[in-house]
Amino acid sequence: MKSRWRGMLLAALLFTAAPCADGGEAGSSEVPRIGVLSYNIHHGEGVDGKLDLERIAGVIKSVNPDVVALQEVDQGTQRTDRVDQPAELARLTGMNVVFGGNIRYQGGDYGNVVLSRLPIKRHKNHLLPLFDDGEQRGVLEVEVEMPKQGGTLLLLATHLDHRPGDRERLASAAAINKLVTARASQPAVLAGDLNDLPGSKTLCLFGTVWTRANEKVLPTVPVNQPNKQIDFILFRPAERWKAIDVRVLDEAVASDHRAIFAVLELLPNNATKAD
Repeated sequence: MKSRWRGMLLAALLFTAAPCADGGEAGSSEVPRIGVLSYNIHHGEGVDGKLDLERIAGVIKSVNPDVVALQEVDQGTQRTDRVDQPAELARLTGMNVVFGGNIRYQGGDYGNVVLSRLPIKRHKNHLLPLFDDGEQRGVLEVEVEMPKQGGTLLLLATHLDHRPGDRERLASAAAINKLVTARASQPAVLAGDLNDLPGSKTLCLFGTVWTRANEKVLPTVPVNQPNKQIDFILFRPAERWKAIDVRVLDEAVASDHRAIFAVLELLPNNATKAD
């Protein structure tokens, strides 16, 4: 009898320790999540007047993002000592980098950057509409490979016109919307300094295609006492994403903007799920 009970106990222990029937690791069925950071870095110059890319990199690394959209980045300009800022930020953060130069400036270039821990599949920089002798703006399109067999993510990083009139911003929003409407099913994220407010015509136009990660306003400027949100993370299609966490980082020296960070969860595509 004792031998029989010992055998049953051993069998129970072996059953408990055995792997799952599908052979997967713990958590392997979880849906993919990504951390997205958007940050206008003011060419690395803080409100204290110091150029300090290590400080910028420290802000980025503080939340360990998967993808980062940076605005106002210099590459080889005189004012930033001819430093290749995209390459240096990639080195300091240990991330892959893509630079989209929109303006030739002081012997170098000025534009947007995407940093990514995820593999970069392709990238292309698009110049946006330019009106009335303003600054040339652009949107940097980067396709990355999502974790946990999540397919590919289309990340758009941009910085729109800052002037009071919204004519150029609206034209840029229309151009960005058009860029993604042909890919209705592909998960996409738009991040950047949109230089307009949540209730503006610009954000309303974006809202016809995109969903803001944060429903409640999260001010990002002025950096010392923020009272306006002009930096945003948006996603599409709405039914594929869930915002797990969205916050503005508590750092008020490294740049003249605060960074905004979101953790986004990519939900299953019900249209392609097996019956």
